[in-house]
Amino acid sequence: MPPSTAWHQRLPAPRRALAAQFLRFGAVGTAGFVVDTAVLYAALAAGAGLYGGRVLSYLAAASSNWALNRAWTFRAAARPATGRRAAARQWALFLLVNLLGFALNYSTYALLVANVPLVTAHPVIGVAAGSLAGLSGNFLLSRRFVFGGA
Repeated sequence: MPPSTAWHQRLPAPRRALAAQFLRFGAVGTAGFVVDTAVLYAALAAGAGLYGGRVLSYLAAASSNWALNRAWTFRAAARPATGRRAAARQWALFLLVNLLGFALNYSTYALLVANVPLVTAHPVIGVAAGSLAGLSGNFLLSRRFVFGGA
């Protein structure tokens, strides 16, 4: 292949689809980062504290990420959830399987907030680091167990 061929065009079709899906998942994660940060700062302003506020902000971000991933990233999944009960079950499953990502995300955040004064003063840095720490695990688990795109 000529060297001018774009990297994604050199991938086999199944890998190209996976890469595109991962990029959409990352874009959704970026939107979730904005939700996470906004809710955290609102919770801090309301007196929730750095740790309690982070739990609230993570739940808000995870819920918005589930909705966006359901509508965009995994819309062509083999097992879409239809109906209110199925959607609620899928949301709960999304939160459950993303507990590993949450553990990586929250522990990274907590470690940085506790040990790095710059992060304590600017928790958005910890939110960003935590989001990156949980990204790949959340993608793989969500794809396989929540949205059925194995």
